Amino acid sequence: MRIKSRGNTGIVEGDLTPMIDMTFQLIAFFMLVINFSDVEQDQRVQLPASELAKPPSAPYEQPLTIHLTKNDEYIFGGKEMTELSLLKSALLREVQIIKRYTSKKLADVTVIIRADGQAKTGQVQEVIQACQELEFERFALRGKQSDVSTIGGK
Repeated sequence: MRIKSRGNTGIVEGDLTPMIDMTFQLIAFFMLVINFSDVEQDQRVQLPASELAKPPSAPYEQPLTIHLTKNDEYIFGGKEMTELSLLKSALLREVQIIKRYTSKKLADVTVIIRADGQAKTGQVQEVIQACQELEFERFALRGKQSDVSTIGGK
C-alpha cells in the first residue's frame, strides 16, 4: 500500500502569540505586586552624599526605618510625628509586637535611619538614644553614594 502525501510538506511553525501574550501578562502582574516598600523610601528626605556611603551587602532581616526631615519631623510607619515622644511611643508599640508575636529578638532588628542632608545631627543622636533605651542594638545610617570626595582636607 502506497501512502500519498496530501499537500505541502513544508516546515510547520507553532503560533507563539498566546505564549508571548501570557509572558507580557505575567510581567504586568509582577510589576503590580512587587513590593517597593514606601516605608523604605520617602521623597521628603534628601539623603546627604558621601563617598563612604556603600549599599549593604545583603538585605536586613528585620529592618525598621525611621526618616528624619529637614523640618525636624520624624516619619515612622508612614506616619509623620513632630515630637520625639510620639516616635518613642510608636517604637514602644513595635517592641511589644516583636516580643509578643515573633520569635525574633530586638538584637536581631536593624533600625535604619534615613536623615535628610539638612537634618540636625543632634536629632539623629536623639533617635539612636531613644532606640537604645528600648533595647535596639543595631543601627544603619543611609546616605547617597558619591564619586566626589566628601572627606575634608583633600
